Amino acid sequence: MDGLAQETCRDFGHTGMGIAAAMHLAETSRIQGRDLCPQFTDRFRHALGFHARYELGETVPSWLCGGKLTKGLGPATEVGYNALHTRLGVTLENTRRLTEGRRPAGTENHFEAWETLIHADNPN
Repeated sequence: MDGLAQETCRDFGHTGMGIAAAMHLAETSRIQGRDLCPQFTDRFRHALGFHARYELGETVPSWLCGGKLTKGLGPATEVGYNALHTRLGVTLENTRRLTEGRRPAGTENHFEAWETLIHADNPN
């Protein structure tokens, strides 16, 4: 299934940290001169969208984690949404709704902090 992550059935908190880590790696690489987002756009797009739709309340099918998910994605979508939507023009409707609905993201945990301040609508 496109977008399914290793931690999806564990919980969305850990899944979000993994997605955010990948997006931060791509951001760091871009700043240092090699933009990885175009190469991995589909993977990032599917991972963000897949988890956003269930975080937003879509019914979980029985084949997915026995029909039960532990939500709590946190601010993990902000970096990816900015990179894919703002810079690359990719439409991410569920990710947009989730991301914009949770702004501003502050310091919810020690891994992701001030994501909105640093990344929201930042074309650079």
